[in-house]
Amino acid sequence: MHFNIRGENIEVTEAIRAYVEKKVTKLTKYFNETPNSEVHVNLKVYNNEQSIEVTIPMKGLLLRAEERHLDLYAAIDLVVEKLERQIRKHKTKVNRKFRNAEGTKHMFTNGTEGVSTALLEEEDDFEIVREKRFDFKPMDTEEAILQMGLLGHNFFVYNNAETGEMNVVYRRKDGKYGLIAGDM
Repeated sequence: MHFNIRGENIEVTEAIRAYVEKKVTKLTKYFNETPNSEVHVNLKVYNNEQSIEVTIPMKGLLLRAEERHLDLYAAIDLVVEKLERQIRKHKTKVNRKFRNAEGTKHMFTNGTEGVSTALLEEEDDFEIVREKRFDFKPMDTEEAILQMGLLGHNFFVYNNAETGEMNVVYRRKDGKYGLIAGDM
């Protein structure tokens, strides 16, 4: 693994670099051979809150996790835990679907090394507990943002009056808004 560690509003010291590399390298225990990929790590500090974002692109699999915490080292530990959960979840999914087929299955080691099967089964449980249906009235983006604010939600799905497309507006973590547009 090759590490690309950047800092935003923080100087990446040798101690921080060593800690990140040590923790992320532990993920290699889940693979048959050490992945030959570049690990992108972004460290940020905003208003005394530490943020870390880790992206590991591999053949057939993209691992990405982000975590915020008041303590940078705690944030690093939490983001590595998220990445481990993603790997275990992907591994169990691959093992279920492709027991005898080739795919990304060959990337993972046999056995889950201390991970209970109950935990693995729990992470793969996608139970829908509530369903809602709506009639989408055509509206413009500004009206959709206002509706989202009135409802107190972080996103709002609507039919764009100008394009006729189904769109989603959402509130970003920085307080601004994003738009997802698609064809029906």
